[in-house]
Formats: sequence, C-alpha cells, structure tokens
Amino acid sequence: MPSFLDREAIVAPRTFNRWLIPAAALAIHLCIGQVYAFSVFKIPMMGHFGTGDVAVGWIFSVAIAMLGLAAAFGGTWVERSGPRKSMVAAGTFWVVGFLVATLGIAIGQLWLVYLGYGVIGGIGLGIGYISPVSTLMKWFPDRPGLATGLAIMGFGGGALIASPLSNSLMAFFGGGSEPEQLQSGLMQTFLTLAVVYAVVIALGALVIRVPHPEWKPAGWDPSTAGTKPMQTTANVSADSSLKTPQFWLLWIVLFCNVTAGIGILENAAPMIQAYFDWITPAAAAGFVGLLSIANMAGRFVWSTTSDYWGRKNNYMMYLGIGLAMYLVIALMGGANLVVFIVATMVIISFYGGGFSTVPAYLKDMFGVFQVGAIHGRLLTAWSAAGVAGPLIVNSLLESQAAAGKTGADLYTLSLYIMVGLLAVGFIANLLVRPVAAKHHVSKDEIREKESTA
Repeated sequence: MPSFLDREAIVAPRTFNRWLIPAAALAIHLCIGQVYAFSVFKIPMMGHFGTGDVAVGWIFSVAIAMLGLAAAFGGTWVERSGPRKSMVAAGTFWVVGFLVATLGIAIGQLWLVYLGYGVIGGIGLGIGYISPVSTLMKWFPDRPGLATGLAIMGFGGGALIASPLSNSLMAFFGGGSEPEQLQSGLMQTFLTLAVVYAVVIALGALVIRVPHPEWKPAGWDPSTAGTKPMQTTANVSADSSLKTPQFWLLWIVLFCNVTAGIGILENAAPMIQAYFDWITPAAAAGFVGLLSIANMAGRFVWSTTSDYWGRKNNYMMYLGIGLAMYLVIALMGGANLVVFIVATMVIISFYGGGFSTVPAYLKDMFGVFQVGAIHGRLLTAWSAAGVAGPLIVNSLLESQAAAGKTGADLYTLSLYIMVGLLAVGFIANLLVRPVAAKHHVSKDEIREKESTA
C-alpha cells in the first residue's frame, strides 16, 4: 500500500479540476520565492554582523548556487518520487534553513547564516523549484508555456509578499524603522517566517496531484503537438542531452540572462537608495515589491506569449531589449526616478520570463520524456549566475567606493558588464537549431527505462 507521500497515492481521478494544481504550485513557490526579497535584509545584516556588501551578498549567492545543484542532482529523484514527497522534502529543508539562520543571527555567527539560509535553505529552493514544474506541464500539455508560467510565477512573486512583510516584521520586533531597530528585529523575523512558510507549504503538498494515465484536456488532440517550427515530436534522454550543442547554448543563454537580472535583484534596495539618496528603507522595500510584480508578471505573460511567438523569438526579446534597458539605466537612470523604475522593471520582467520559458524551450528541443531532469541540470546555469551576478556587482561596489565614487557612479561599470553578457546570450540564442536525430531515443527505449524506474 503506497504511503501518503508516494506518487501512487496522489493520482487524480479523471474528473479532477486541473486548475487546482497551479494553486498548489503557487503555495510552495510563493514561499521559496522569498529569496528574491533578500536585499531587504542586506543593510540590517551588514550592521548586525559588522561586515560589508560582499560578505552578506555571499548568503544569497550560496542559496542560489545550492538551488541549481540541488535541482541538477535531485531532478531524477523528484520525477520518480512525485510532487508531494518532493514538496514536503523541500519545505523541510527551507524551514530548517531559516531556523539555523535564526540561530546564527541570535549568537552573532555569520557562518551559521551561510549554512542555514545558504546551504540547507538552498537545497530546499532547488527541490521546491522543480517539484511542481513537470507536474504542471503534464496537466497542461496543450499549453506548455502557460503551464510553466503558472508554475514559476509564484517564485518571482514571493518577494512581493516577503519584502514588505519582512520589513514590517523587522520594524515591529525592533521597535521602529531606523537601521539599528531593523537589526534588532532580524532574529524574530526569521523565526516568524519559518513558521508561516511551514504551514503554507504543507497546505500546498496536501492539494497536489498527478494526472490519471487516461486523462487528457478536453478537446486536445495530441497529434497536433510538435507541428510548429523548433518543436520536436521526438525525445532525448537527460544523459544524451548533455552531448548536444543545444543544451550548452541554452545553458549560456540562461546564464547570461540570469546573471544580468540577479545583479539588480540582489542589490535592489541599496541600489535605488544609492541612485536617489532621499529614498527611505521602507520606500526601497516598496521598490523591491515593484520588481517582484514585474518578475511575477513576466513569468506568466512572457511564457504564455511564447506559445504563440515561439521560445527562441521570446529570448531574442529578453536579451535584446534587456540590453537596451541596461544602457538606459547606465546613461540616464540617475536623472529620473520614473525612467530608473520602468527600465529595471522591464529587465526583471524579462529575467522572470526567461525562467518560465526555458522549461517549454527544453520540451521543444528534447521532448517530454525526461524534461524535468534536463531542466534540473540546466539550472546549474542559475547556480553559476547566482554566484557571478552578485559577486560582480558587490566586488565592483566595494572597489568603486574605495576609489571615491558615490551614488549612481558605484553601479555604472557593472551595468556595462551586464550589457556585454546579454550580447553574448543573444548570439548563443541565435545559434540554437533543432536537435540532430542521432540523439533521439526510440519508444522501445523509453518504455524500457520507464519500466525499470
């Protein structure tokens, strides 16, 4: 008899309403998406631990690095175990990570925050990020772009809730909104968030289901799938995908797009305060919330449009227009608050769109057979970008500050570096072509592998 957590225990009846599944996916993604609100903690943590941008920035970088590694190594386990077991595992790692970080804050040990929020929490991020994605693609085979947008939208929107909530909690527990008071509220804020996230993720795990083997969307004809350009009806295994140029070109595309966006996200609150010195910490937290709206909207809107425009064309937009927006910020962002906010929101919408479009891009290139495991391996690009983006920006911040620069000038050089990265990603996307037939697996091989899984 299967346990409550096993895949066999969560097979839905054929009459199950598939629109309940996005709600379950949003439950965990809204929680783990808190990582995008980390910049709200940056200045309070720098004061609490008496350290600089790079040291605190590494907390975020370690978490994102572990996300990619956990997704890469855990992708096959997630597909085999099912979404409920993987969501419970992800939630456990995420909440325990918060608790360990809380201990580190309480006793003044920064390394415990690295271990808790970064390493342990990062494992929860990786498993939780991919756990509902392949399941939603199975529920929405007729609209894979829409499906991945629904799955990943919540991750981008997590900061929309977490940013103002975290700032309010720090002010509440610390007794005010001054930097010293926000520092005082750090420990209680982390503990409160751990409890809230434990409850919400548990509720999502209760709702999640996998489709019945005989189920398909009403009116959907599977024979029409794969008839568009750059879409295959064949399948490639996860191991074979690593031998194709397409996988590595998409790795470069994702790395460049993520590195460019993550540098802004990780520094969002201090960045807008550097550009406009009259912005208060509360207003900076509001800016982080606006970026979260752009991130969340981009994940849904742009991935949905990719069902009509094509994944490759969407990435041409993400990388090309994103490059132009970085130039706008570098050249005139400090002169006008509206220009700065609009440009950064466009960039972050493309950043989010890149994440939600890539699983469907992988499905187009490699088929549905092991797309979840391939997606997990591709997310190592996110790991690398999670280190590279903040490290580039934070290192340049400290070096520019040491050279006597202030305000917007602190960020100019890093913005031009992001322009170059997006240009590289644009070229890599141009080179993507359909996968050669020699990498395809036969239906007999698929049946054999599935029977021994």
